[in-house]
Amino acid sequence: MRAAAVQLNSNEDTARNLAEADRLTRAAAADGADLIVLPEKWNVLGTAEDLERGAEPLDGPAVGWARQTARELGVDLVAGSIAERREGRDKLSNSSVHVGPDGEVKAVYRKIHMFDVVVDGIEYRESATEEPGEDIALSQTADGTELGLTVCYDLRFPELFRILAVRGARIVALPAAFTKPTGAAHWEILVRARAIENQAFVVAADQCGTAPPGDRESFGGSMIVDPWGEVLARAGDQPGFVAADLDLARQDQVREQLPSLANRVPAAYRWPVEVPV
Repeated sequence: MRAAAVQLNSNEDTARNLAEADRLTRAAAADGADLIVLPEKWNVLGTAEDLERGAEPLDGPAVGWARQTARELGVDLVAGSIAERREGRDKLSNSSVHVGPDGEVKAVYRKIHMFDVVVDGIEYRESATEEPGEDIALSQTADGTELGLTVCYDLRFPELFRILAVRGARIVALPAAFTKPTGAAHWEILVRARAIENQAFVVAADQCGTAPPGDRESFGGSMIVDPWGEVLARAGDQPGFVAADLDLARQDQVREQLPSLANRVPAAYRWPVEVPV
């Protein structure tokens, strides 16, 4: 299997963002990619007001484009995540959608962990406008390879990745819009750690550059990492895509020779009643 991570510099202009996603998705497919992953909020990225204006339901233009394009190109397409508006809900969802080569939606994952943090004096309060998801999503590519879905801040929660691996995930898709400060400090370390811990491929597609209101910059550095922690492909800080061949036989070898997943002792793992704050 050949996978690609598309890196975008999305903003509040949904038509522009869709055109750029289309251009780079087609370029990745022309390069031979069977699995293509877009970044977080590829359809609209900006202020809370921008997200409200650009949000759409799963039968809207963004997922409609993803379904048509996946079918036309014959690829598995993880349409990053979109700002999703759901009927009867006051807040938006940050939703990742996996579309198969037949153009059908195979899985939807709504981001569980809300990015409520302060980075370099800038406050991010995702929960003010978005609600967390509740369900973990495991899908399959066209050839039956198990594919786990995650989004951005989820990267800091190894429990999610471990559950996906235990359920069978061999590849984990990670659409993201990692901030530049946290990306410089932690992005590669965390992506490689999640790959090594779970002996899985991680296809991490990040945003890059600035988005409205102009004081928030995404790191870029989209990458594809193998189950041994080797970086197979890495982007710079500009829009584009990176691609790599995923050697599933090598993954089998790693899991057989260093069987950390098989050597787990679930009966010994007891969560503390209270977690330190």
